[in-house]
Amino acid sequence: MTDPDVDPAPDGGVAFAERAIHLAGPDALVVADLHVGRDEASAVSLPLGERADLRDRLGALLDRFDPATVVVAGDAIHTFDRVTDRSRETLNALRDACEANGAALELVAGNHDAALANAWDGPIRDELVLGAERDRDTEGTRVGDDATDGDPGAHRTVVCHGHEAPATAADRYVIGHVHPTIEIEGDRRPCFLRGDGTYRDADLLVLPAFTRLAPGVTVNDATTAGLDSPLLSDAAALAPVVYDPDREESLRFPPLGRFRELL
Repeated sequence: MTDPDVDPAPDGGVAFAERAIHLAGPDALVVADLHVGRDEASAVSLPLGERADLRDRLGALLDRFDPATVVVAGDAIHTFDRVTDRSRETLNALRDACEANGAALELVAGNHDAALANAWDGPIRDELVLGAERDRDTEGTRVGDDATDGDPGAHRTVVCHGHEAPATAADRYVIGHVHPTIEIEGDRRPCFLRGDGTYRDADLLVLPAFTRLAPGVTVNDATTAGLDSPLLSDAAALAPVVYDPDREESLRFPPLGRFRELL
């Protein structure tokens, strides 16, 4: 297949990182699908332990971006019906890491988070709005774009989990839920999916799972198999982005509708 485009610089106020993005305008680091407690609920495990792995990787992102806010876009916990003491301690350790770096930790509810309120004493939001207010018509279509096109900080971003349609109109939606991965020459990697104007005339960013214990959903055949989110009705228009941590670069691939033809 053809080589991907290398894009080391932030694009439209978005900087890609390993299983995370940083939004420059609102100065927010966004991750999705921590699934804290997955190691307790299954036979899989990490050599250093789930808590150390999540905390260390989040800490590296905090050091790199020094964000004002850290947002978890749903599925902070794994089990639906309860939160164990061990999982609660992991969540507290992640919040302590954020606060030690001067960042507020915001949790957005996912479909796994039914019991999250039993372990979290802060707000749990259905969706989180970042950035400036933007005028939209009753159908959610952007109006008055000329005033803010050159300023990514003036765009309204809604972070939600992606298992349900969001209630708020935005210029960009950031979701998780799908756990996208991509297979290239037999190597499977977590990936982002991005679509320009693909949902309600707004841009869309799908994040890979931040946990390394989730196997992920391969998106190579997503144009025929579909993706489990009401925001992803046009999978063929979504372009994969793979972050290479060794080179600290994001590698862009063609939209999935063309990508399959290149394999």
